[in-house]
Order: sequence, then C-alpha cells, then structure tokens
Amino acid sequence: MGTLATGARKVVVSTQVTQAPHELLGLTPDHLLRMHRSMVTARLIDEASLRQNRMGRAPFVVPVSGHEGCQIGTAAAMVPGVDVWVPYYRDLGVVLVAGLTPYEVFLGVFSKADDPSSGGRQMPSHWSARRLGIVSHSSPIATQVPHATGIAYAMRYRDEQAVVGCWFGEGATSEGDWHEGLNFAAIHKLPVLFVCENNEYAISVRQDKQMAVRDVASRAEGYGMPGEVVDGSDVLACYAAMRSARERAIAGEGPTLIECKTYRYLPHTSDDDDKTYRPRSEVDEHRHSDPIDRFAAYLLEHQLADAAALEAMQAEVVAEVEAAITAAWDAPDPDPATAMRHVFADEDDPTPS
Repeated sequence: MGTLATGARKVVVSTQVTQAPHELLGLTPDHLLRMHRSMVTARLIDEASLRQNRMGRAPFVVPVSGHEGCQIGTAAAMVPGVDVWVPYYRDLGVVLVAGLTPYEVFLGVFSKADDPSSGGRQMPSHWSARRLGIVSHSSPIATQVPHATGIAYAMRYRDEQAVVGCWFGEGATSEGDWHEGLNFAAIHKLPVLFVCENNEYAISVRQDKQMAVRDVASRAEGYGMPGEVVDGSDVLACYAAMRSARERAIAGEGPTLIECKTYRYLPHTSDDDDKTYRPRSEVDEHRHSDPIDRFAAYLLEHQLADAAALEAMQAEVVAEVEAAITAAWDAPDPDPATAMRHVFADEDDPTPS
C-alpha cells in the first residue's frame, strides 16, 4: 500500500499484485506443464487403445476421455513413492501421474508377459504396480473402497506420514462395500481420500435412477467426514480440493469425500453402445467444457506456454505413444507354462513388479 497527497487529502493506492490461481496453490509453471502433458498423454493413449481394439489387437478397452481434469488434478496432489494409490478401471490419468508409463499401459492392453499389473493375467485397466504403490482392484464395483480403508488403517497403526487415494465412479456409491469403507474410515479417522468421478451414468443408468440426492458429496455428513463438490473439468479446482484433503489426513483429521462432476465422452467400454441411453446432443454439449482445452486456454492466458509449445508437446506425446504401442506389441507373450502362477502360493514365484 502507498499514499498520494492531493492537497489536504490523502488517497490510498494499492500496490498489491493479484496472484494467479496456480500461484495461490503453490504450483510452478513446470508443475502445470507436467499436468497438461499427463492429460494429453491420457487422451492420446485412450484414442490409440480404441484404435487397437477396432483393429482386433486389443480385446477390451475402458475409455477415459473427459475424465482427465479430475484424474490428473486429484492425483497431482498425491506424493509418488510415499502415498498409496487405489484407482478404478477408468483411472488411466491417475496411474500415469503415479508413474506408470505408456509402454506399461500397452503391455496391459495387449496382455503381455511384462504387464506390471498382472503379467497378462488380468483384464486391461486393472491397474497394479508394486514399485509405485498402485494396488489392483477387483472387477466387482466398489470392492477397492474397503481395501483402501484397510490400507489406511495399517498406515495409522504404523504411524506413517502418508495417505491412500481411492477413486471410483458414482455408481460405486450404491454398493454396500462403499458404505462400509467410508463408515469405518470415518470412525477411525483414517488417512484416506475418497474421490468420486461422477460422470452422470453408472454404465447406462442415470444418476437420478440410482440415488435421490443431487450430490454424492452430501452423503459425507452421514459418516461424519467433510464432503466437497468440485468441477471435474477444472484441473486446478480438483488439485486444490485434494491437496486440502491430504493435509487434513496427514494432520490426523481423517478422511474426505471429494465429488468431481465430470463426463465421459465415449462409451462405458469398447463393448458398450452409449447411443442407446444418451443423445449425441448431450455428449456434444459436454465437449464444450473439455478439460484439456480449458487447461490449455489457462496456460495461454497466463503466458505459461504459447500455442507452438503446446503443439510441440502434443507431437512429442504422439510419438511417445506410437513408440510404446510398437514396443509393447512386439514384447513377449506370457509363457503358457506359467498359466497357474499366482493362483496358488509358490515360494519360487518371482516377486511381482
């Protein structure tokens, strides 16, 4: 603040510089560019995976397009190598932030021997990587929620300064496993962050056909934990909510339920025909809030990158994804003689990655 004398009157002049939203969050330009690259990578892997499916080289694909903002935003507030990640099948963006590479993703898409999730034994998108702290979920919806709660209980027991991130869709909140996990986590004030990626459809069932509440986050009060609704297409809003929740958990204040309002642009899976339950006009309308476009506009507005730099980044990621596809497709298939490995305990089994 300063003052300017004008005759007998003093006028107060503000010299305070307004900070940009990312500066208020403590994010540097490098942080933001890494987040944008992760979002672009997730989108390009998604599109490439669907092409592989249509070519007959990938039997099953779970699209992510539209969810990149909430996935990268929440995951970016986690600490790789410290925290534990319990994603669900659509969470490609989450596992990329955790450290999984495009090559490793396509090893899973093609069910190759070196697939870190299961050595080619699981369905694609059942993410797992011991070295990264990514814990695989079971195919039944919401079963990862009590798993995450149990891991958080172990963290509290061991007095570890870490949290568990647990992601799921709004359809999971209609399952008993979800309710049991949140209830237990709240009672014991466990360091677990529950992230609901609400894309309005539990496969083909609209939200208003599965719950009478408008916001999933409103259910948090029933368990005695904070609940917050954020715009899932706003990557910085998602980051801010997750960072705050992580700080609470580390301080011993227990879990948080974050609901990210998002939308998936593609069918539920490569086997789904979404035209049977939602009009194209609805999908097109949501594409106007594409999280990648919104974040690119933010970077340009705040002069953190120019159009040429963003185009160059996209070209680099395209090349990286194409190289990953080629390398993964040429990687060895699982040895049929190992088909029973991991079914029964065997001390001679190699430790999974």
